[in-house]
Amino acid sequence: MKLGWVTISVKNMDESLKFFTETVGMVLNRRQAAGPGMELAFLGDGQTQIELVCNQAIAELEVGKTMSLGFEVDSIDKKMASLEVQGIKILDGPIKPNPHIQFFFVSDPNGYKIQFFENL
Repeated sequence: MKLGWVTISVKNMDESLKFFTETVGMVLNRRQAAGPGMELAFLGDGQTQIELVCNQAIAELEVGKTMSLGFEVDSIDKKMASLEVQGIKILDGPIKPNPHIQFFFVSDPNGYKIQFFENL
């Protein structure tokens, strides 16, 4: 069995796509209507994708406080510098729990925690 995608609900598809393509660096695979007032987008170039769902009938999103999506980067120092230029605030970190990894967290436009990590 393989994981195909992780689905997250978003308030604004354009704003979320901009974050995940420009800030995270993901590739948009497809974007499509999914019924009245509803739109889907799939991102990612690996085995597992992220599905964004924007449903205009949902006024308030329930964002889990303990869930995060982790993305590997070559250098967290460079990533943190690029996020500063974009005006994106670091929520927590950098954290180095052991000699093999370091990471930090930001928030996407919907309040989801996004983790950027570097394997050392």
